[in-house]
Amino acid sequence: MHFLDQAKIFVRSGAGGPGAVSFRREKFIEYGGPDGGNGGKGGDIVFETVAGLNTLIDFRYTQHFRAPRGLGGSGSNRTGAGGDDLVIRVPVGTQILADDEERTLLADMTRVGERLTFLRGGDGGRGNASYKTSTNRAPRQHGTGWPYEEAWVWLRLKLLADAGLVGLPNAGKSTFINQVTNAQAKVGAYAFTTTRPQLGVVRHKQREFVVADIPGLIEGAADGAGIGDRFLGHIERCRVLLHLIDANDKDVAESYRIVRDELTAYGGGLDEKPVVVALNKIDTLDDELIAALSAELEEASGAEVIPISGASGVGVDWALDRLLEAIPTPDRPVDDDGEEQEVEWSPV
Repeated sequence: MHFLDQAKIFVRSGAGGPGAVSFRREKFIEYGGPDGGNGGKGGDIVFETVAGLNTLIDFRYTQHFRAPRGLGGSGSNRTGAGGDDLVIRVPVGTQILADDEERTLLADMTRVGERLTFLRGGDGGRGNASYKTSTNRAPRQHGTGWPYEEAWVWLRLKLLADAGLVGLPNAGKSTFINQVTNAQAKVGAYAFTTTRPQLGVVRHKQREFVVADIPGLIEGAADGAGIGDRFLGHIERCRVLLHLIDANDKDVAESYRIVRDELTAYGGGLDEKPVVVALNKIDTLDDELIAALSAELEEASGAEVIPISGASGVGVDWALDRLLEAIPTPDRPVDDDGEEQEVEWSPV
């Protein structure tokens, strides 16, 4: 399946149906009068999040969505049928943005089964029966129905994951996610083997959490170098980042700094998230060099460095333990600042 994380679409709700102008004429009925029914309501535009979707590729082939209008009323006080709502199904994590220069956020859908009535259909027009008064026994006016609403909007997908993998190209992110999940990310001996985000589910110590792998960052990614930083939005919602550094780099401290600078330049609070720093590919080095590089990296990052090998699995459980500590659980929720919240004990 192709991956697409943004799309521009046109949406239009249904207009209301017109009311009817009708008069009752029946044999042996002494008094007739107006009996025109109201028009039906137009269909709404509804966005709904569904499980099992992680791309907006469907919106590449269908960009226009128009809900049906309501039908007109008729005689015998019959109301016209309402137009069916048009339900647009999107992946969890989809944002709806206005088509303006600022890309104003209109909605953020982050839960499975969430429904949002984005554009409301027009109400039906009144039939002439509703205009009858004691002084106007035979009205001939009627309502034409309320008009539709329409808009161009942008859909932007930000994948929902608990942990995000960051690092330079060839830092071993794809190998790591293949090691700890059932994902089948492409691995190659060249830069930018990952060209789109990958998701995988980790099962560790009787817990499950989702890991997101994004394409590698290079210096100047915020200015468009390489693949750029367009995929960083997919880890904005992550609770913790796993920063992988290739132990074979000439300067591991410089490799760390490049990625951190790009996270800071991007914004979105990425540089403020908890980070687990791991020195990857240690299976190619001896113990003395591993210790020296780890010390150098600890001095540059100010954090504990975990030596791992994504290929052989050495140290991977240690890294997963650190990720679990930063990911909230029902009995240990974490607030937006990354601090644990106190939960009142309950026997239930």
